[in-house]
Amino acid sequence: MENWKRAVVGASAGAAVLMLAKGKTTAGVVLAGVSLSMLASEYPDQFAEFRERLPDYLERGGVFLDIVLRAGERVAQAESQISRWYGGQLET
Repeated sequence: MENWKRAVVGASAGAAVLMLAKGKTTAGVVLAGVSLSMLASEYPDQFAEFRERLPDYLERGGVFLDIVLRAGERVAQAESQISRWYGGQLET
């Protein structure tokens, strides 16, 4: 990848992060799109492979979120049981 392309990708990705952190989502998404389009034009085979694997990634992410939600429910149940056992509210 040529140096000017690296600069465009880096600058647009960095600016996207800053805009998203500031709450300017539209500008952040546009800048992230610029960065991704530059990468996709430079590495089309890798992006095609990623696009093919995307459903698997989404499924794994859903499974991960399901596990996290179940763990959170168990923590909430344990907290309520401890609270009842001590006869009052836990201090937060």
